[in-house]
Amino acid sequence: MPGMGRMNPRMMKKLQKQLQNSTEEIDATEVIIRTKDKEIYFSNPAVSAMNMMGQQSYQIVGEPQERGLSGEDNAPSIPNEDIELVASQAGVSPDKARKALEECGGEPAEAIIKLMGG
Repeated sequence: MPGMGRMNPRMMKKLQKQLQNSTEEIDATEVIIRTKDKEIYFSNPAVSAMNMMGQQSYQIVGEPQERGLSGEDNAPSIPNEDIELVASQAGVSPDKARKALEECGGEPAEAIIKLMGG
């Protein structure tokens, strides 16, 4: 497209001002990005939120650490709902429920049976 590489200096300043006005710093203490099998964790990150044309975007600056979802690297993904379900059904603590779920590959029914001595 012709002319895309050149921009009027006045237009450039206007766009920069719009970008500054649409950016907000967020006082975050931690950011966690959770995938199926791991977490990407940022401790004390610098976080900026931008609203561009109605679309909210976030920028995270910091040192990421990868970890499994149970706090251990390469640990199976165990949702908190499953831990609560197993703990209540088997009458055990959440820690025992998590351990049983990890041993049973994250299967709540198997973990409940295991904990109940079945």
